[in-house]
Parts: sequence; C-alpha cells; structure tokens
Amino acid sequence: MRDAVKNYYPFTGRTLDLDGLSYHYLDEGTGAPVVMVHGNPSWSIYYRNLVLALRDNYRCIVPDHIGCGFSDKPGDDHYDYTLSRRIDDLERLIDSLDLQGKITLVVHDWGGMIGMGYASRHPERIGRIVVLNTAAFHLPKEKTFPLGLKICRDTLLGTLLVRGFNAFSVGASIVGCKKNPMSQELMQAYRAPYDSWQNRIATLRFVQDIPLAPGDRGYELVSEIADGLDRFRDLPMAIFWGELDFVFDTTFLAEWQRRFPKAQVKSYPDAGHYVLEDMKEEVVPLIVQFMQQTETRETA
Repeated sequence: MRDAVKNYYPFTGRTLDLDGLSYHYLDEGTGAPVVMVHGNPSWSIYYRNLVLALRDNYRCIVPDHIGCGFSDKPGDDHYDYTLSRRIDDLERLIDSLDLQGKITLVVHDWGGMIGMGYASRHPERIGRIVVLNTAAFHLPKEKTFPLGLKICRDTLLGTLLVRGFNAFSVGASIVGCKKNPMSQELMQAYRAPYDSWQNRIATLRFVQDIPLAPGDRGYELVSEIADGLDRFRDLPMAIFWGELDFVFDTTFLAEWQRRFPKAQVKSYPDAGHYVLEDMKEEVVPLIVQFMQQTETRETA
C-alpha cells in the first residue's frame, strides 16, 4: 500500500493501541491543535494538502478510522463498527495526546457525525469548526435517501458490490471530484487501503450503520448530537461545500446554515463530494485564512 500512495502521502504516521488494534494517525507540526476527521470511503489522505498548509503553525492530528487507511481492518468479532465506537476511538486518541488549547475541528462525510459526537461530549474543548460536505443531524426531510446507498445498506447485492468489487471506493474516487477529476494515480491512492474483501469491511459497515428511522442502531445518538449543536452556534465556523455531491447535497448545506447563521460559507456549484480535493487550490488557502482571522478566539 505504501508504494501506491507514496507520491501523495509524505508523512510518517503514528499508532495508538486500541485494545490490541492499531489505530493509525498523523501528528504533524506544533501549535494549537487541528483535528481532521475523515469519512467513508476515504482516509487521512483526504487531508494531506491541508496538513501541509497548516503544520508550520498548528499541530495537525488526522486519524484513520479502524478499517480505513493504515489502521487495522479487523473482522466483526474484534471490532464493533458503530458510530458510538468511532466516537470512543477519537476520544481515546485525543485523550492520549495531551493537546494544549482549544481544538479546531475539521470534518467531512462521516467525520461530521464522529467529530461532532466527540464535540458533544467535550464542548468546552472546541474552539473552531470547519465543515466539508457532511452532516451532524438526520437526513433532511427534503432529501430522499439515494438508491445507490439503499442498495449498499440493505441488500446482499450491495454487500457483493462493496466488498467484492470495491464499488464504493472506486465510485467515490470517480465521482467525488467533478470540476477537477482525480488522476488515475490519485484514484488508486484513495482506493489502496481497500484492496481485498476483508479490507473493505469498513466501507460496507459505515453504510450499513446509517440510521434512517427510530429503532435503527445509532438513531438516538444522532438525535442527541443534533440536539446539542446549538451549543456551538457562536463559535467561528467555516463551511465549504461541493453542490454536486449526490448524498450531501444543498439540502444538507441549508440545514447547516439554518443551524449556524453566523458561519462563513463558500459553496461551489460545479464541485463534488470531495470538495477539499476537487477545489484544493481555493479551499485550502481559504481555510488557512479562516484560521488566521479567528486566531484570537481560539485560546479562550
């Protein structure tokens, strides 16, 4: 795997032992902490350009969720692939690092639910939030759950497609960037961790863990996270959004704006789900600018 990603991943990662499982993360730079939380089916490679832009002035912490990136990819008998466990993992990592000062949280895709799940447990630790095509609340009432996700979530065909043919990772690498499509080499780097049936377990379990109705596993936890978002209403927040995301479309963006009317928002009509990749030449400098402009508020 390292050979497949070496041109895009100029980092030496670290690991945390989670009850016998290796939890890989980046710890780059020094200064106020910035914790970047990825989603499915990406991994810490998604944040590489932002890490390079920030690490001279900030301490950048970027975990690979269990089953993703360079972290272990255990079977169900050794790991509980659930939202609550993901939040536990992030909490244990942050607790182990003795981070000083308020945390800037950067979240994308499932990272929104995981990161804001951590924030809901420790609101006093959060100083700023950067939101990238994600959610920390239930499916907006205006949004229909996409058929492709329904097939992956609820059918044996979906299991075969995701674990047998890597359809989720392959598809995301193709459609995730709209204005600036990934090169073939970069696509392969994004897909590299998910090179076998066993190693694709997390990409499937993430989809299967999406709670859509009361009674679904994780539904009440999502409700609790959403109900607590108002606590962060006055924090500096920047939102960057690719409007051509087939899941996290403008209905999700509208919900973020409704909940956080003071947020800085930059939306791209021709960009896709991987907005930080698709629009990196613009979004990365804008995040750096946001960090600089809100510097005085992070150490309170």
